[in-house]
Amino acid sequence: MKTSKLIGLIISILAFFVILLIPTSAFGIDGLTVLQQRTIAIFVFAALMWITEAIPSWTTSVLIIVISLLILSNKGLGFLMVDADGVALEGTMAYTKIMSAFADPVVMLFLGGFTLAIMAQKYGLDVTLARVLLKPFGTNPKMVLLGFLSVIAVFSMFMSNTATAAMMLAFLAPILATFPNGDKGKIALALSIPIAANIGGIGTTIGTPPNGTAVSNLETAFGISVSFGEWAIHMIPFVIIMILFAWVVLQLMFPFSSKKLEVNIPENTKPKTWRTYLVWATFAVTILLWATENVTKISSNIVALIPLAVFVCTGTFTKDDIKQIDWSVLWLVAGGFALGYAMLNIEKGGTGLGAALVNAIPFGQMSIVLVFAIAALVCYILSNFISNSATAALLVPILCAVSVGLAENPSFALFGGSKAMVIYVSTAASLAMLMPISTPPNAIAFSTGLINTKDMIKVGSVIGVFGLIFAFFWLTKIFPF
Repeated sequence: MKTSKLIGLIISILAFFVILLIPTSAFGIDGLTVLQQRTIAIFVFAALMWITEAIPSWTTSVLIIVISLLILSNKGLGFLMVDADGVALEGTMAYTKIMSAFADPVVMLFLGGFTLAIMAQKYGLDVTLARVLLKPFGTNPKMVLLGFLSVIAVFSMFMSNTATAAMMLAFLAPILATFPNGDKGKIALALSIPIAANIGGIGTTIGTPPNGTAVSNLETAFGISVSFGEWAIHMIPFVIIMILFAWVVLQLMFPFSSKKLEVNIPENTKPKTWRTYLVWATFAVTILLWATENVTKISSNIVALIPLAVFVCTGTFTKDDIKQIDWSVLWLVAGGFALGYAMLNIEKGGTGLGAALVNAIPFGQMSIVLVFAIAALVCYILSNFISNSATAALLVPILCAVSVGLAENPSFALFGGSKAMVIYVSTAASLAMLMPISTPPNAIAFSTGLINTKDMIKVGSVIGVFGLIFAFFWLTKIFPF
């Protein structure tokens, strides 16, 4: 283990035990219970572990769930679950509530999304779609750039942005090699990969983990259900506008000198069998069911399991394909959901920490715009240095508690209320793309050797700042949920 990571691990553990052992009166929160204090300790531990990356992010999430089971649940360490008189502590969580984070409906939604993506790659659906979607953009370099931005954004709505970036780089690499020296357009094309992958994921609930975190916390904290179709209707137009903005920015910063650009994506050479057509049909039906949830009344989380059932029963999805599922992402978001459960009121199965924080801080008297701005900036800045999934998992449960306090302010409803705030912050996480370490697609694009960090910062900051401002008006005034 590197020295920096070892130091991060030691600091995280020390902070956890210090917060755990100091008197509850030291927090300045009236009525803070022992279990709420333990929840604060878990939050701080998670934050430090995710920031320092002492261990992989998903392993931190597993630790969060295990620690919560041991010191917050009714089946945890017995001597920790009672006070000095042997009376059970108030706010003890049901252990099944904490463990259910691994099978949260949104986790199932992502599982279905991963299944579709794996099958699309296995049977060549991704290559076929890329050829068809890029063909209309011709050979004009500016239009080819728009084509790559558009296609990558569409793919990222349904596939892992990392897988999308890797696939599109494979198509783009031979094109970049043909550029003459000094043509800045190749930088624009290379940067189109992470920009479109990050922005495109905002379009659907399965596009990126922060979206799922927002949907899950809105459901558990407020009973607010956001369907796949509702999210897509609101956020796909936002993605389209952001892609067009990015297209203009890239052309201004890195203009093309070449007048013609040939895009030759090889044909799908995989043999077409009945399973190929089954994947096509299942993909289409699944998207249709997601889009018509308000009509069919079938939850998008349930719909996500239909392709898995179809592919497994027909032998299309095998035990080898199971290994390709990104379990680390599923476990990462599960840890975030567990943190969210702990924030809930006692009657909802949590420790009541959220309510305690709301009562301690006069959120209702604060400027709504200022709270939105601070929350988004904190999320945006953190997401540039740690996983956007981890950032959302950490901040969204806190913001759900904050929005309860803001409900006292009559202006809050005019800005879209809890739904707008939580979705805005999850969007801010996806807009963070300043450096090679910010997201996997950034790292993939940086690996081409065509991009300097300063170029990535320059473009990322322009798109990020515009995106944060535009998203605020989009979600609160122009097209509120």
